[in-house]
Amino acid sequence: MADNKPGAAAMPAASRHEDVYFSASDGLKLHAADYGRHDPATRGRLPVVCLPGLTRNTRDFHDLALILSRDEKAPRRVVSFDYRGRGRSGWDKDPSRYTIVVEAEDLLSGMAALGLEHAIFIGTSRGGLIMHVLAATRPGIMAAGVLNDIGPVIEGAGLAQIKAYLSRTPRPKTWDDAAQILAEAHSKSFSALTEADWADFARAIYVEKAGKLVPDYDPALLDGLKGVDLNTPLPTLWPQFEGLGGMPLMALRGEHSTLLSEKTLTDMKARVPSLQTVTIPGHGHAPILHLSGIPQILRDFFASVDKQRRH
Repeated sequence: MADNKPGAAAMPAASRHEDVYFSASDGLKLHAADYGRHDPATRGRLPVVCLPGLTRNTRDFHDLALILSRDEKAPRRVVSFDYRGRGRSGWDKDPSRYTIVVEAEDLLSGMAALGLEHAIFIGTSRGGLIMHVLAATRPGIMAAGVLNDIGPVIEGAGLAQIKAYLSRTPRPKTWDDAAQILAEAHSKSFSALTEADWADFARAIYVEKAGKLVPDYDPALLDGLKGVDLNTPLPTLWPQFEGLGGMPLMALRGEHSTLLSEKTLTDMKARVPSLQTVTIPGHGHAPILHLSGIPQILRDFFASVDKQRRH
């Protein structure tokens, strides 16, 4: 279905994806971007489900989805989801429902609506936490998983950095201004990015509404961060992570990430020896998945999953 929602960021005409809408269990209208849905070449292969970070949206995965859905050797259907309060999904009148558990339930509603019974999951940051929840509640829907800069232990310093950035970032006046603000805030962690990459980054984060550029999420979403005490250790999710270990699993870590530590990545490997780990040079939290050779890393992993399923 075509999308004509005012304020939505435009996608290239050649993107060949569908903007699909479905209802959550409470009736809220939610959005997903679906690539390769009607391409006969994608049939018979596991689709890929992409889950964004805390304040992010489907545009984070647009370029990766084009690469994967148009792959010459093994094209796949790719579906990315906007959680409630983000992107093209509706905003919840009750901000207390902006939780990982509710978002996991919304995801299951979306997968049912789109006929997705079994998929490879890619979870960036909060998306990876949703995968941990699914490991405890609906593990059968995940054929394999990629955790993008997230694990069962969240570093307080990294969360504090995210919290400070989201609350203090100046509002851009133009798209060039938006790219410059992002570069100034994150260039030390993301040295691999070019000027063009920062411009693309801005288009993924901001949207134009009433002539102004604003972050593409409900500001009430940040209410949940206000009550987090960063002076005490955050809860860990080791049992849920070990539940993910029953399927092919990969963890990507940005070289400069402050949210997923090298120690946690090592501990993850010790608990799930089959875990494949890759550190992405020149990236922080979280690696941008269509850059720095990451698409080929993912394609190789997906091919190994296909091979395991055939034997």
